[in-house]
Order: sequence, then structure tokens, then C-alpha cells
Amino acid sequence: MVDLLVRPVRLDQPLGAGRLFEVKPIEVTTGGIVSNSGIAMLRLGLNVAAFTHVGDDEWASVVESRYSEEGLDTEHVVRRSNAATSTTAVLVDPDGEHCFAHCGGAWKEMGREDYLAKLDFFAQVKTVLIGYYSLMPRLEKDLPEVLSALQKVGCRTALDTAGDGGRLQPLDSALPYLDVYVPSYAEAATQTGESDPQKMIECYRAYGANGLLGVKLGAEGALLSPEPGTTLKIDPVQPPGPLLDTTGAGDSFFAGLLTGLHHGLGAEEAGRLAAAAGACCVTGLGASAGLRTYEETARLAGIL
Repeated sequence: MVDLLVRPVRLDQPLGAGRLFEVKPIEVTTGGIVSNSGIAMLRLGLNVAAFTHVGDDEWASVVESRYSEEGLDTEHVVRRSNAATSTTAVLVDPDGEHCFAHCGGAWKEMGREDYLAKLDFFAQVKTVLIGYYSLMPRLEKDLPEVLSALQKVGCRTALDTAGDGGRLQPLDSALPYLDVYVPSYAEAATQTGESDPQKMIECYRAYGANGLLGVKLGAEGALLSPEPGTTLKIDPVQPPGPLLDTTGAGDSFFAGLLTGLHHGLGAEEAGRLAAAAGACCVTGLGASAGLRTYEETARLAGIL
């Protein structure tokens, strides 16, 4: 999707009708899990392909141009006629927190047939990160079939969540086919009805989740569970600069985690790399300006 970054906007006060806000120059960049995690994994040294749909409009060119500049493989970015490219106005307050005004657009129309038609491509892929659960009306009921098919061609499966996290159904039927699932605390609370991260993980396990589970805890780090009965507390990493914007921090965490697993790191070290990637992210405006290389991020994580 395309992100329009607007700052600073006081989010602790009503915006009000008819008001004029003086803001810094409004920036146009890419956003969403494909852009944010994809570019973060590229910066961390992985080869990454984007699989998504955009509209047939001027915003599609922004997405395609940015991906090409970053080195993201765009062969599987599809333009849909009579559809809008997903766009989001990101309002950022002086403390770096944010809220979103979002138009879902073309990618929300993606369904099981789009994934199953690409199995030859996915057979060449080590890991696929799909987003977002609770915002995929045409895919969610078919997630078990799609995830199972991806696993059968040798692809590690990971899923991210957005919005309020959605409900536990139909996620419950997809959990056994996920190799990695790490929602935010707020998303996991909505899904499970629990307030304790440990109990959130236990809830997912009760529905047959056998992969790496976790709960992102923001400034408090994360709780990871590499296997049933085992949990690891991942401490937060001090950002390597002033906090400017938390946009994309969770996506950068996921990128760091998957990169660590790709390099054969255990869950604890991969979790540290994830925390460091998230810490780097918040030092730049938008989701990718603060990202570092693998070596810089690994040193910040204390694993290199």
C-alpha cells in the first residue's frame, strides 16, 4: 500500500471539523506488511519477492517504483483493473504514536485461487509471510487449505494480523498450519479474550498450533514460545537513536525474526534480532528509514 505520513498531529485531542493543522512536509512512501517487512528483510540481506495486488491508478506506480528501487522482486505484483491501490493516511503525534485512515483496495480481493495458482513459485520460496488476518475477507475461510498447500511445497508459513486482531474463528482452524505466528498484545487479547501473554499462547496451543508462537509486547519486548510448554522472554533493545515514529515497528520485528530463523538461529537469538530490527525502525520517519544492515542489527542485538 501507499502511506501518506502526516506529522505532527496531536492524537490526544479531538481533530474537530474545519480545523487547519500546520504540519511538516507530507511524505509519500510505501506501507503494509509486503512493503514494511519485505524492505526490512532486504536491508537484512535476504532475497525477497512481493506477492500482492495493486490497483490500476497512479498510486500503483508509487508502489512499483519504490519496490524496484529497493530491489524487491516485483514479478508477482499484479495490477487489477477497476480497483484502487491500498492507501493509508498515517497521522503521527509528537511522541511517535500513530493512527490510520485506511482504504483497503485491490489486495483485499486476493483469495485462495491466487495463492494456489502460484504454488510453483512458492516451491522456490523458503518462507512466506502473509498479512493481514482480520482484513482478508476472501482468504480467511480458506487459510487452512492455502497454508497446508504452501507447507506441502516446502515453504515455511507465517501470518501477521492487523486492525483489532479479529476473532479467534476462523483463525483457530489455520493455526495447525502456521510455522510462525506472533501477533501484538492488543491483537492477541482480542482474539483470545486473555490478558496474560502466557495464557494467550496457551489458547493458541489448545487449537493445535505447533509452530513458533509469540506475543509482541511493544516497548516491553516479546514473549516467544518455540514449542509447546516452552516460553522465552525477549527483552526490548534500546533504539540506536531518538524515537521518531513507531510506524512499521511490528513489521520490522517480524522481518528480524524470520531473518534470524532463515540464518538458522534459535528462537531466543532470532527474537533478539527481531527486537533490534524493531528498535532500529522507530528511529526513522515511516517504516523503513531507520532500518540497518544485518551486521549492524545483529551487533545491536548482541548476537554478533
